[in-house]
Amino acid sequence: MLSKELLKEALGKALSTGADYAEVFAEHTLNKYIRMVSEKVDAIGDTVISGVGIRIFKGTRSISGSVSSLEPEAVLQCAARVAQALTDAAAVQQVVLRERIFGDVHPVKIVPSDVENKDKIDYLRQICIASGAYSQEISQTTGRFLEADHQILIATSEGLLTQDRQIRTRLSVEAIASTGVENQTGTTAPGARKGVELLEDYDPKELGRKAAAQAVTMLHAGYIEAGVMPVAIENGFGGVIFHEACGHSLEASAVALGQSQFVGKLGQQIANPKVTAIDDGTIPNGWGSINIDDEGTPSRKNVLIENGILKTYMVDKLNGRRLGMESTGSSRRQSYQYEPTSRMTNTYIAAGEDRDEDIIASIENGLYAKAMGGGSVNPVTGEFNFAVEEGYLIRNGKICEPVRGASLVGKGSEIIQKIDMVGRHVARGQGMCGASSGSIPTDVGQPLIRVSSITVGGR
Repeated sequence: MLSKELLKEALGKALSTGADYAEVFAEHTLNKYIRMVSEKVDAIGDTVISGVGIRIFKGTRSISGSVSSLEPEAVLQCAARVAQALTDAAAVQQVVLRERIFGDVHPVKIVPSDVENKDKIDYLRQICIASGAYSQEISQTTGRFLEADHQILIATSEGLLTQDRQIRTRLSVEAIASTGVENQTGTTAPGARKGVELLEDYDPKELGRKAAAQAVTMLHAGYIEAGVMPVAIENGFGGVIFHEACGHSLEASAVALGQSQFVGKLGQQIANPKVTAIDDGTIPNGWGSINIDDEGTPSRKNVLIENGILKTYMVDKLNGRRLGMESTGSSRRQSYQYEPTSRMTNTYIAAGEDRDEDIIASIENGLYAKAMGGGSVNPVTGEFNFAVEEGYLIRNGKICEPVRGASLVGKGSEIIQKIDMVGRHVARGQGMCGASSGSIPTDVGQPLIRVSSITVGGR
């Protein structure tokens, strides 16, 4: 992508005004999508992202710049502009680069660009047909095929030269059920760090029926009454609760600035002893997995909370300087145009010892949140509000009629104390996480859990 000689020259220029660290991040990414609406192709598109980001440190001060070109002259000019932000007199430094190859545990069998659009379109059409056939109340189904081929190269003044290629594929299905007066939506959106072989993991008809079933079920659901009650949150994307309400507060970008509910709590009991939470970027073919982070640090499995005890934060280089901690391989960015910072990869609550049937049976009156939707959180306070996409009342230990309009409201540091039952079967769901360094692919996950008491919004 860029020659070693050019990288050394750019790093030298970036260091020339007194910086104590410099980094070049080069990228070439191809994103493609196909969108089908009710069995007809609605759009096909692609975008190419190509450019370089350069960053320098002086102590805990960070300066960055970017250029949408891989041409040598543009790269060197960018390095010079970044260096101009410092005014110390210093000579151009000579950097010795040694290439490191960290390996790849995410094999890709079928590169998406090698597969013709018609095969992807045929798969989407099967989804739409199955969804529409599920019920006459399905008024529209939208299917999407998304693919990304993300190639990065990183060189630093510490002598590191490394690169990675990240191929991801995702399917997205949205079914709308309608009475003619009102609508409800059902969704499913599996993805992985895989190629088109992802399609072999899912029956298109089942994906279509799953989204349609959720939409139809919620169309005929009554509204839940608001109140404080126990809630069972299903595995898979239910893990978005931990991701948002607690995960962001465990990123060093929040902790180092004192903007986290968990500042200064390393080694302390912050959660119920049944809770062990992990961020693991090494899961083979995981949607949020990385071989290296966007500073070139190898990814690893980070146990954040172990049996309720806070063990570590997710740390990038800059905030590691501020905290006096080493990087945990957690630095990520959407593209070269963003400055990287600490972010999650695949974050989940580990399996416990409780049986699913015992968790449901333990609730006399409460809510079963089968599918979670979006929401909002304040990482400083941990206060959150999440929509329940598909929910059911629990009465006398049994799952009963569906309800809609439910939301979960609370504070992260309090909720993880109230997770008092943890199931045995972990599943993960895929999403895109937005923060200061852009939108990145992340997995969330957990087994079925019980929150002993939480505020449920409703009517």
